[in-house]
Amino acid sequence: MLLSLFSSSVTNCALISSLLLTPRRTSPASPFFLRKVITRAISFCITTSTMSVNLQAHAFAGNPLRSTIPKPGDPFSPSSALETLRSRLMESTSSNQLISPSFQVLPFRKGRPLASSVDGDGGDASEPNWHLGWIGLADCRGYLAKSGVELTAESLVFLGFMPDEDVVYWAIDVSSENSLVPELGGKRLCFVELRTLMVAADWTDDRAMADLAIAGHARALLEWHKLSRFCGSCGANTVPAEAGRRKQCSNETCKARVYPRIDPVIFMLSFSFCDCSVIDFGFSGILVQPGESLEEAVRRETFEEAGIEVGEVVYHSSQPWPVGPNSMPCQLMVGFFAYAKTLEINVDKTELEDAEWHSREEVQKALSLAEYKKAHTTAAAKVEQMCKGVEKGQSLSADFNVESGELAPMFFPGPFAIAHHLISSWVNGKSTIGVGGRQPSTSLSNL
Repeated sequence: MLLSLFSSSVTNCALISSLLLTPRRTSPASPFFLRKVITRAISFCITTSTMSVNLQAHAFAGNPLRSTIPKPGDPFSPSSALETLRSRLMESTSSNQLISPSFQVLPFRKGRPLASSVDGDGGDASEPNWHLGWIGLADCRGYLAKSGVELTAESLVFLGFMPDEDVVYWAIDVSSENSLVPELGGKRLCFVELRTLMVAADWTDDRAMADLAIAGHARALLEWHKLSRFCGSCGANTVPAEAGRRKQCSNETCKARVYPRIDPVIFMLSFSFCDCSVIDFGFSGILVQPGESLEEAVRRETFEEAGIEVGEVVYHSSQPWPVGPNSMPCQLMVGFFAYAKTLEINVDKTELEDAEWHSREEVQKALSLAEYKKAHTTAAAKVEQMCKGVEKGQSLSADFNVESGELAPMFFPGPFAIAHHLISSWVNGKSTIGVGGRQPSTSLSNL
């Protein structure tokens, strides 16, 4: 049987977690699957089973840009690139676009990256693809100048460079410049919610997946810059340092260094012996407390929310998650397989509303009925409409209907979420994302 958990915590609904628990052979021999269902964000929970298998990377992972280089004097290092940036911003012409290295800028507005949409191969409008809306440094300066804003080096954040390209990439927050929206819209560029781009990403398109990782990294950095305006030690203003990769206190007597923060959130899948398994996933996360290991956090939170005692905890994979709440600019989702020592469920009503049990077969059927491909094409079409300036006032969830006519008995996060990979790994008896060659002491095929 499957245990469905219905969350009642509003504050936790912004995060995603997945918890897999497994009782040992001393437990009753019946299959279990624990699922936390969150009523919000259902629009992101429809998928196709074909996309849930053989994915080799998580969304927002695999950023192709390099941000460090062994030689500080190299033109692609953050310090050298920043000095070159300052020099070019002092020039009054746009001829520097032809000088090596060239600079490309990705604007963000209220957390939304600039994107463009093109028809699929062969001009097939039914399969649009989106890409990031990079603009040249001179063009970026020109757009801002029309709004009466002078582009400065301190307003740009260094993202990195491509090893095989003569280009340095930057990000900038233009949330306060309203005039840029129609200006860029005339060039079929628009600011799109990162979650929408996440669903719209074509998993077979390497460029789209790379763009998603770059956009996630850039958004996390820009959001962190907004949150770290003041020193946590003395309260003075902070200023960007190292091309925006860190900040420093402006107080000469303090000069504290401030680095981008990461908020670890745990996804856990719990297995029992043979076919038994308990999985807890949903839009709520296990936040690690100070002085606590990840494994300890898994055991503590599982017992607190579901009353289940956890034994062995085995690492599965991790995923950057830059689309959480603005107060947590970059969460790091950490997935684990864990083994439950008890089966009895004792729900904490302050965290969960209810819990039910379901079998592996029911979970497998639900995955087979879900339609991720339709969610992808719907989101991709929405991005295309937005870039054309004729966005439909339609919710993504409105198009998440099951073509077979049979409704899935439960909903899962899409293949863009680590929770999905943990669940599909268990259902298929194997891991779709590498676990560093290490498997739990009990084979996944036997769980």
